[in-house]
Amino acid sequence: MGAVETSATAPLDTKITELEAIIGELDSVAVAFSGGADSAFLAFVAHRVLGPDRCVAVTAVSPSLAGAEEVECRLLADEWGLTWVPVDTAEMERAAYRANDVDRCYHCKAELMDVVAPIASARRATVVLGVNLDDLSDHRPGQRAAIERGAVFPMVQAGFTKADVREASRRLGLRTWDKPAAACLASRVPYGTPVSVEILSRVDRAESVLHDLGFRQVRVRHYGETARIEVDEAELARAVSARREIVEGLRSAGYRYVTLDLEGFRSGNLNEAPGSMPTVRRAPGADHRVQSDAD
Repeated sequence: MGAVETSATAPLDTKITELEAIIGELDSVAVAFSGGADSAFLAFVAHRVLGPDRCVAVTAVSPSLAGAEEVECRLLADEWGLTWVPVDTAEMERAAYRANDVDRCYHCKAELMDVVAPIASARRATVVLGVNLDDLSDHRPGQRAAIERGAVFPMVQAGFTKADVREASRRLGLRTWDKPAAACLASRVPYGTPVSVEILSRVDRAESVLHDLGFRQVRVRHYGETARIEVDEAELARAVSARREIVEGLRSAGYRYVTLDLEGFRSGNLNEAPGSMPTVRRAPGADHRVQSDAD
């Protein structure tokens, strides 16, 4: 791609300059735009460097995307003047995706790339994803699907960590700089439990209840009739205080039993269950969890 990789320890200003140079060399890009902090930052910078004619932000719309996130993408595109294209994806039609094994995210990203490819081809654009260096240590099979289909990760080349993305976004005045981590709704379903539109819709409605009550970082893990709620540890007491509203809302969403995880929010914690993931050797002192595709 022509640019020399920047060290992760380089000053942030250097990384931003390098990122702009990398994007400029690509000449035309299609940004996979989910509205999260990473993809939003990349879309903003790419549009600033290339302009609306040579940069398009593409959002995959499916039952896997929370309804509020689709609205957020539209709002950000309007605010920032992005060239934005929502596209319908059909990962639910892929049996391997519905089976929900440890490579579920591979099949989801493959579907995304297959849908975005014609848009990118028509513009002679390269598909770029908002992957950062911290993502490379997680279990993210979707990255493999993207690379196989020609996508590139400019922020990795420029040496951006997650913290870099947030700080650079803050400096640019992007309101996404402190947006809580998000992920597709299927990440709330334990591996081995088949994914369905009904389950994803139930999770979406349940999490909307908690967001409406003012909780920012939320996960509702789906276990059949049981919902296991995760909020930030600092908000556990408030969740207990609001238990009546929460129980009523989640029962309306379709759950019979409503539980609160006293450990609080942990990204990728469904992988902690014995047998849910193959054993992975890690360096001494490293985080023992193997995380799923940004959940």
